[in-house]
Amino acid sequence: MLAENTVSKARLWMPERVLFTPAALEESWGQQILQRVESLQLPVEKLTQNRLSISGDDEQEIYRTAKRTLAVVTAPPSSFKLSPIPPSADWQFHLAQGCPAHCQYCYLAGSLQGPPVIRAYANLPQILENLKSYADRSKVTSYEVSCYTDPLGIEHLTASLAECIRFFGSFEGGHLRWVSKFDAVDGLLDLPHNNHTRCRVSVNAAPISGRFEGGTASVKSRLEALRRLALSGYPVGVVIAPIMPMEDWELHYQNLFDQISTALDFECDLTFELITHRFTSKSKETLETWYPNSKLDMDESTRSLKRNKFGGSKYVYDSDTMKTMRRFFEQEISKRFSQAKILYWT
Repeated sequence: MLAENTVSKARLWMPERVLFTPAALEESWGQQILQRVESLQLPVEKLTQNRLSISGDDEQEIYRTAKRTLAVVTAPPSSFKLSPIPPSADWQFHLAQGCPAHCQYCYLAGSLQGPPVIRAYANLPQILENLKSYADRSKVTSYEVSCYTDPLGIEHLTASLAECIRFFGSFEGGHLRWVSKFDAVDGLLDLPHNNHTRCRVSVNAAPISGRFEGGTASVKSRLEALRRLALSGYPVGVVIAPIMPMEDWELHYQNLFDQISTALDFECDLTFELITHRFTSKSKETLETWYPNSKLDMDESTRSLKRNKFGGSKYVYDSDTMKTMRRFFEQEISKRFSQAKILYWT
């Protein structure tokens, strides 16, 4: 388990296979990604059809193969019809799908179909241009780009996050939001963001980050990256997720807040987002296939079943536990970061 003060910079993820569909190679941004991966001397395979196929003897082998594969494809037409994503932002859009990290509570397990191949979209210019039609002239419209990927985790291969930041720098009335568990921010520090991009890191207490977040940067390294972004003038944010009431949880989260206080020991535009652990029957089944030896607590008998208006359901902590944890987090933030804003608790 990682200690709270350990600095562990994540190694840049280098896929074992990079696949390009014919449609992706027809796109100028696809050609730009091709040049980047070839300059890194990564093995490139140019497919003959616009379809991916990942095979293996069992689900775990398919998972391992998929997580070592980058596929450069074009975003499907359906992705141009944006969906709202409250409480995070007004709208979500996607520059990629899939993540190179190995978080044993991964939320993508319940929302993406098929093997978790990391797919980067080659038609990024069209994706960005489409965002303008969703802007609300009466207010600043926010767009979240981290719902289906960790954009910083693949930035060295695609440069797509930097392109998004440049686009939003001149997008009047539109603001970008992204979040990461990685730390390679050098290429973002001098971009003309014009305060239109909020950069956030996702962090957690040491027993959770050290045990369940494989392949990521250490929490301290993530916070140091956030410090550098804030000093470069970006609005920043801390996402604490997924919050879990493990043994001595108050002490462990107080230690986390100590780390945040040390990293952000100056005035900056800071927000907090607080997300408790939850899971669905589908995500539990998938995660238990991916990580059969995980110690992650997904015991339905100790949770409350919460249903949404669309007929879906998820397992959350009981009401008393939620109230106790929320009170603790709100008090700690109020005490330590009086100028910061808590965007939501969920």
